[in-house]
Amino acid sequence: MAATNRELADFLRRARAQVDPSRAGLPPDGRVRRVPGLRREEVAFLAGVSTDYYTRLEQGRRITPSPAVVESLGRALGLDAAGRAHLRDLIGVTPGAPARRPRGVQRVRPGLYQLLDALDGEPVLVLGRRTDVLAANRMARALFTDFERLPPRHRNYARWMFLDDDARSLFADWEDQARAAVESLRFESGRDPGDRATLALVEELREHSREFDRWWEQHRVHQRTHGSKRLRHPLVGDLTVEYETLVPPGDPDTTVFVYTAEAGSPSKRALDLLASWTLTDSGTDTDTSTDTAPERRRRSGPARER
Repeated sequence: MAATNRELADFLRRARAQVDPSRAGLPPDGRVRRVPGLRREEVAFLAGVSTDYYTRLEQGRRITPSPAVVESLGRALGLDAAGRAHLRDLIGVTPGAPARRPRGVQRVRPGLYQLLDALDGEPVLVLGRRTDVLAANRMARALFTDFERLPPRHRNYARWMFLDDDARSLFADWEDQARAAVESLRFESGRDPGDRATLALVEELREHSREFDRWWEQHRVHQRTHGSKRLRHPLVGDLTVEYETLVPPGDPDTTVFVYTAEAGSPSKRALDLLASWTLTDSGTDTDTSTDTAPERRRRSGPARER
């Protein structure tokens, strides 16, 4: 085990620097502020701990505060729900979290393949750890890209977002979507900072994308639960899709993303046109709705490492 918790130290420093002192409820002291955000002693005061104790935390010392102290720190730093969860993960006091099992193979269970088939008219992606793309129905492949045609190690949503020129052209709001991908990956990495596959992915993206490197360094976190994406699709033009996420019970490492458009809207008509195209264009047909789950697994290669 490392001597210091560097991820925690970095997160606390950056979170403290982002707090507006004028809104923190602190009494004025007349001192000139030479750096943005709160001072260490101010965070300690707001959290109800000693300055020495907070300083040791921000230095990454291997101490474990109580859940109550962690919640107080989250309030003092103005963290949202994702930020507080990330703080708990980094400190190691996530309530009710099961012990980490040894890494195994991450598989999509047959019932999820059946769900993809049942939602054939809507784009659906199944993402695993570190945003690995585990499965996609024909509409998701037509709307985004055919991940199954990529080499297995390249089937990753964040990697595609930053290293594929088509992704940059597809999203009208690429910067917003890409930043969210970084912050979501940051959030997940806090659950297991030593995961080798995640570290390798981050290293690759930091090396090849200046935007990823800059946003990763900011250490902001985001948990995707719902939202929207604006696209400029090469076949059906501009459209906006809304997404909702579903986490299968008993499988917290898997997230199902379902994309829809408002009934009767131009975006819905664009999705319907795309659905029709994928069924009728024999030259580029991506429909696999008749495939069985084992056939899809064989075509898409080995399951992903958990």
